[in-house]
Amino acid sequence: MRAPHRGLAWAEKTEAGRTWLARLPGILRECVEQWSLELGEPFPYAYVSLALAARGPSGEDAVLKISFPHEESEHEGDALERWNGAGAVRLLAQDRLRRALLIERCRPGTPLQELEHDEALSVMIGLLPRLWLPAGAPFRSLTDEAASWIESIPRQWEAFNRPFERKLVDAAVTHLAELGSSQGDHVLLHQDLHAENVLRAEREPWLVIDPKPLAGEREFSPASVIRGFELGHSQRAVRRSLDRLSAELGLDRERVRGWALGQTIAWAFDPGYHAGHVETARWLLAA
Repeated sequence: MRAPHRGLAWAEKTEAGRTWLARLPGILRECVEQWSLELGEPFPYAYVSLALAARGPSGEDAVLKISFPHEESEHEGDALERWNGAGAVRLLAQDRLRRALLIERCRPGTPLQELEHDEALSVMIGLLPRLWLPAGAPFRSLTDEAASWIESIPRQWEAFNRPFERKLVDAAVTHLAELGSSQGDHVLLHQDLHAENVLRAEREPWLVIDPKPLAGEREFSPASVIRGFELGHSQRAVRRSLDRLSAELGLDRERVRGWALGQTIAWAFDPGYHAGHVETARWLLAA
C-alpha cells in the first residue's frame, strides 16, 4: 500500500510502518462504520498519524485521527478527555485498540506561527496554565522519559558518528539526571506544544492539538516552545522565549533551560531537525 499522503512516506521504510500502513484501510472502514462518518481529505501536516476531515451523522464537523502505535500517542485521547475542551480540542470519541480518535475540528485552523513571536508567546502563556491539571496514571512520567533520554543520548551520539561536540551530550545528560530526580508537583504536560500544534478556532480563539502527554513538573512545559523553529530560529528568539515563558509563568528559569536543553538534544538525532536542534542546544548552553 502507498502512504495515504506524503507525511507518512517514512512508514514505508520500516517493517512496523509497513504493517501499520497495510492495516490502515481496514481501520478506516471500521471507524467509518462505528461512528457513522463521512470522510474528507487528509490533513497534510500529520506525520505519525493519519488525520482526515470527517462529518458525523448529524452533519457535525470533526477530525478522525489514527495514530501509528507508539508510546508517545498511547494516552493522547486520555489527555484530551482530561482537559475536556479547556484550551484544547474536545475529544468526541476514541477507540483505544485502533489508536483512533474522533476530535473537534478547529476552524479556520490556521496555526499559531502566523503570529509575531511575542504575540504568539502571549497566547502560549495564556494556554499553558490551563493544561496543568494534576496528573499521574495512566500517563507516562517525565521521570521515566528523562531516564530514557539519559540512556539513549550517548548511544545515539556514537551511532551517528559523534555529529556534534561532546559537551552538549554531557550537559544534556547532567541536566536530565539532576532535574528528573528533583521535580515539583506532577501535572499533565504536552511535550510537543510548538506553534503548529495550536490552531485558531471558533469556540475559543486558540486550541491545542496533538498532545504527547507526560506527567511531570511545570518547568518542563516551555521546552517544546523554546526548542521549536516555528516562531523563529535565532539565538535572540530562543533567549526571548526562555526569558518570557519562565518569568511570566512563574517558573524557575534554570530548570526551564535545563529541560529545554535536555529535550532538544534528545530530539536532535532526527535528520530533518538535526542542525537546527544542535544550534538551539548551543544557544541554551550559553543562556
